[in-house]
Amino acid sequence: MLNLRSHVATVLSIGLTVLAGNWRAGAEIKLPNILSDHAVLQREAPVRVWGWATPGARLKIGFHAQSLVATADELGEWTAWLMPEHAGGPYSLIIDGGPQEGKKELRDVLVGDVWIASGQSNMEMPLRGFPPTASVQNSEKEIAAANNPMLRLLLVEHKSSDVPLQDVAGQWSQCTPETAREFSAIAYMFGREIAQEEHVPIGLIDATWGGTPIDSWLSLDTLGNDPALWPAFSNRAKFADQQTNLNAQIASENAAAASAKAAGRPVPTHPWHPEESSWLPAGLYNGMIAPLMNESIKGFLWYQGETDSAPTRAPHYSTLFPALIEDWRAHFGQGNLPFLFVQISSFHSPGEYWGMVRDAQRRTLFVTNTAMAVSLDVGNPENVHPADKQTVARRLALAARGLVYGEPVAYASPLFREATTEPGAIRVWFDNANGLRFANKSMEGFEVAGSDHQFVPASAMIQGETIVVSAPGVPNPRYVRYGWSNVVQNWFYNSAGLPGSTFTSEEVPDRP
Repeated sequence: MLNLRSHVATVLSIGLTVLAGNWRAGAEIKLPNILSDHAVLQREAPVRVWGWATPGARLKIGFHAQSLVATADELGEWTAWLMPEHAGGPYSLIIDGGPQEGKKELRDVLVGDVWIASGQSNMEMPLRGFPPTASVQNSEKEIAAANNPMLRLLLVEHKSSDVPLQDVAGQWSQCTPETAREFSAIAYMFGREIAQEEHVPIGLIDATWGGTPIDSWLSLDTLGNDPALWPAFSNRAKFADQQTNLNAQIASENAAAASAKAAGRPVPTHPWHPEESSWLPAGLYNGMIAPLMNESIKGFLWYQGETDSAPTRAPHYSTLFPALIEDWRAHFGQGNLPFLFVQISSFHSPGEYWGMVRDAQRRTLFVTNTAMAVSLDVGNPENVHPADKQTVARRLALAARGLVYGEPVAYASPLFREATTEPGAIRVWFDNANGLRFANKSMEGFEVAGSDHQFVPASAMIQGETIVVSAPGVPNPRYVRYGWSNVVQNWFYNSAGLPGSTFTSEEVPDRP
């Protein structure tokens, strides 16, 4: 049984230790790592500058044509707000504490747009790929061309924590082949296109960790205050139970692999074992997102969901995902920040519910100021890490250009609006459906069901901006869905060349 008093004491001890690390007893100004040389500050928005110094210290802050004063409080923390600036630079940011505190000068600071990219391995996958199992399309060419003075990169190191931290490991760097090769391929390619189209500097923050569930990225206050989100804790308990004999299991697997290799036999394949701390509810929020909350930003990029396709997790994604969006927006305190996300792709993963997760992602578009990049047609059924990151990044950039920057570009895929019944068929109506076309002559991937909800494969034909779906064995179809299987190999597009999304017309799908 959990000793609650002991648990609370432990958490308080950790929190005080974190705080003590920033309470300056010596005479020196300390800045968070997110404020460093080569940083990008968000344009056309108030920008917070903060750090630590001796309690009571008076600091003079200068940036561009601005000057202001801040005083450290009794804990040594200080904050100042810069007035909004237009895109430009490079500038210097100077914090001067006089003879006692010394002076900090940040050089080569740009003003532009800052985007936070987060999620699991398909967002984390760097330009160099994950050798030897996964590569990025044209990787070497992309790396060689990654000299881009308009881009700045901040790679956040993996960190899980029981309590929200105040700083991250990692600092801003200029975009060069050496720094870009280790950085999120999708985030880099997204930033490259936005910088080119909008003609402003772009700062990219890569806060990702492969193989992680969504509840690790939500704050504990959000998870704890909504009973609809509490399954995250029961899933954590199940995961913890599975770790009981983990060391012995890994040792056995390693011994089997060594024995097979010594005997010249094929090395057996063993299940992947995630790092336990990365599956801690709120752990990654505390360690990798909370320290970023003082930063003024333009918006978020998100690519995650593969881990939540497990049968115990998939039914809860439709509540956890919109909760995460609202959670981050509330903690950043900058209004309804744009949230652009990728719908997970296709992968041969028996026993998992990829279609259910994709549909939950589609349904999350009810949240204001969101957009979704569909990736069904660029997946790899045999590799969970598809190589074509360029197409995914381009679709995210289209969404940003249309939704965020107000360009007159088509950026949305055909999205299910409603289904109406006809004699022996069901007609599907879509938004963004101009110029519908099938990728192949025959269209598979659609299914229909009667009142029993038992879906069967169906044929489909395009009529204007609708698709009519029917199956001989279902004379009175009531429900229709598309792309529900883990692997989808037949696609339809609109005139913008964007693929249709997985959907079901069921009100609340509760089955694979």
